[in-house]
Amino acid sequence: MSDAVRLTRLPSGLTIVSETMPRVETVSIGAYVAAGTRHESAAENGVSHFLEHMAFKGTDRRSAADIAREIENVGGHLNAYTSRENTAYYCKVLKEDVGLAADIIGDILTHSTFVPEELERERGVILQEIGQANDTPDDIIFDHFQLTAFPGQPMGRPTLGTEEVIGGMKREALTGYMRHHYGPERMVIAAAGAVEHEAVVDLVQRHFADLPQVAPPPPEAARYVGGEFREERDLDQVHIVLGFPSTGYKDRLHYPSMLLSTLLGGGMSSRLFQEIREKRGLVYSIYSFAHPFEDGGLFAVYAGTGEKEAEELVPVTLEELRKVQTDVTRDELDRAKAQLRASLLMSLESTGSRTEQLARQIQVHGRIIPIEETKAKIAAVTIEEVQEAARAAFRGAPTLAALGPAGRVPGLPQIAERLAA
Repeated sequence: MSDAVRLTRLPSGLTIVSETMPRVETVSIGAYVAAGTRHESAAENGVSHFLEHMAFKGTDRRSAADIAREIENVGGHLNAYTSRENTAYYCKVLKEDVGLAADIIGDILTHSTFVPEELERERGVILQEIGQANDTPDDIIFDHFQLTAFPGQPMGRPTLGTEEVIGGMKREALTGYMRHHYGPERMVIAAAGAVEHEAVVDLVQRHFADLPQVAPPPPEAARYVGGEFREERDLDQVHIVLGFPSTGYKDRLHYPSMLLSTLLGGGMSSRLFQEIREKRGLVYSIYSFAHPFEDGGLFAVYAGTGEKEAEELVPVTLEELRKVQTDVTRDELDRAKAQLRASLLMSLESTGSRTEQLARQIQVHGRIIPIEETKAKIAAVTIEEVQEAARAAFRGAPTLAALGPAGRVPGLPQIAERLAA
């Protein structure tokens, strides 16, 4: 850990991590809660995201308008997001206003009132958000993909929840979930920028003192299954996601999988972009992604294409997935390493990105991972390891999600047969 990065664990279990960044005038600070979609029961699906919305709707000391005015009076930015494993509440301000940012985040996480009128108003907003997602095929296709990969499990459920569950969710469900999950042992407070660690610790001790002690059960293990989802819609394009089981954060093939994603479909020089868009003109958009979890992961390819082109697109994509299992060149691996390393280093110039990285490293690994260690792990990846990661993924059970004029998209048996050939 560098001298700029400091970590403190309070007796309550709350972890505080900060990084002092020279030559910046701002501070990003956030509370990162180890509670997301995979921690919800089926009856409360969407409660993490609902809580994220309600956090800005008033506390014992502030109305929703007060929260917005106070942060914008100093030119700050306050926001939140929900993922399958985490919920984050974060703020970026000028360095002299970090006290206000810590006060507001602590206030919304310990003294939110959940006023019934605000709850009903925000319920309507979320239902509109769900409706908008359903009307956006290149968005909702990923929910269908996730549900098909992990059927009947928390990991497969949509982060937004469903209209039925959100429409009937009671105030007690939100307050109960917060009371059982939003405790100090489940939270990391991270800050980066023009800030000193001792000042952050002092602010956190003052503004997060009322967090309840919690002991939630561990989340249900993610059990990848795979399968096929297909929905015919009257659209100009068919949206396709083809995926496979992959590695988690702590897997020895984590970095080979990340590099595999980069060289296969991570940019304009990638195999899929060059072969499928540039040479054949079959798509406007195609890319791959590796999505690690704490106990597993997904590797997938997304493409949006025309109804006629889909028939050629899938076999060509599968051929690239087959070839990369045995044929990776030194040049493309070096290029992928440069891309991944550059992406990492560029992100460090942002206080917000650095704050998020610090929190994730603590929650996943229990420690701060030095940049030099990460760079060394990327540099050490061999061609054989990338090929091994490809075989481990693409010889697993596939998941196919297709939405739109999908009649010409090959089915799962044909896909599995081609990959096994």
